[in-house]
Amino acid sequence: MLNKNLIILTICQVFSFTAPPITVFISGIVGLKISPIASLATLPTSLSIVGTAVFSFFAAKIMSKIGRKKGFILSSTYSSLASLLGAYSIYTENFILFCISCFIIGTGIAFTHQYRFAAAETVEKNESSRAISILLLATILSALIGPNVANFTKNIISDHLYTGSYISLAVLTIIPVFLLVFYKADKNPKTKENISSKQRSYFDLLQNPIILQAIVTTAFAYSIMSFIMTATPISMYKMHGFTLGSTSIVIQSHIIGMFLPSLITGTLIKKYGHSAIIYSGALIYLICIFLSFYDQTFINYLIALVLLGIGWNFLFIGGTSLLVLCYKENEKFKVQGFNDVLVFSIQSIASLTAGYSILKFSWNEINLVCIPLILLIILVSIRADIYKKKQHGINKKLG
Repeated sequence: MLNKNLIILTICQVFSFTAPPITVFISGIVGLKISPIASLATLPTSLSIVGTAVFSFFAAKIMSKIGRKKGFILSSTYSSLASLLGAYSIYTENFILFCISCFIIGTGIAFTHQYRFAAAETVEKNESSRAISILLLATILSALIGPNVANFTKNIISDHLYTGSYISLAVLTIIPVFLLVFYKADKNPKTKENISSKQRSYFDLLQNPIILQAIVTTAFAYSIMSFIMTATPISMYKMHGFTLGSTSIVIQSHIIGMFLPSLITGTLIKKYGHSAIIYSGALIYLICIFLSFYDQTFINYLIALVLLGIGWNFLFIGGTSLLVLCYKENEKFKVQGFNDVLVFSIQSIASLTAGYSILKFSWNEINLVCIPLILLIILVSIRADIYKKKQHGINKKLG
């Protein structure tokens, strides 16, 4: 299954995806240092999330016009320049300029999320879940490389702390440009189907139960994970008095839980089907919430957050690889852009409201809010399975 294009995309993903962890790790600290108003310290982080959500549609649209290779090269180039702008804004202590740079970096992350679709397109459709799994597994390296490099280089310019971190981000995000030179672009010949087939409207796409299952699964998997993950450090450190070290162990374990299962998720989907893995992910989410209700001990936080990561992995890969099977070739960029706008818009709302919610409500209430969303994933999946059985029955009669 491994091929040159998939290997190149996977390595590019490692370096491109260092932008999100570095932004989360540093931008709030920088914001606190250079913001004229302390309450605006997390605005740069929020703007990077908003940039990703807003630009998801345009990232897919641009790639539909200029192709994957040129699209990824374009985004890597301007993400690197935006990182240099971030470094300059920290050096000059210009908070507005820093916010602009974080927003632009966020738009570049929207392109990075397209790597998973590009990976799926390098293999046969029945292997798409495994290709996406390989790509996401490599993201563990991004989470390790990004913050560590940023921390190591923060004192390069001693009088201006963290300027060096954004210079290093500029270097990391430009690396894919040199690797993509060897990426073989798909010529995408205009087949008879591509010429004659009309693209379905967004309403028609959502009318398809399988497409709806894929989008709802991916969107709510991301929003539930972001909501609970963002609230966890505040709950542990501020509400329940755990040390920063203990909180850090829980979050790091959660990130490992998000990506390490990618070793087997693709194989499991191929063996048992998408719906089975989606149901499993939803069940794991429910167990996570049950543990959170049981008691707020370090072990419970740890196990719950690891389960949250595993559940996200099953649901995100299950939903994304299912979506790849649902559209026609001439619809792929439209459907992918539509999917990502919904996924990352809902995720950004969840992330932005989590901090306020945990200060306003209890940890148990925060978890309780997620249950209806999990049930919605299960319900749309049941509806999609009934639809599949009906379609199978009709095809059998016609055959």
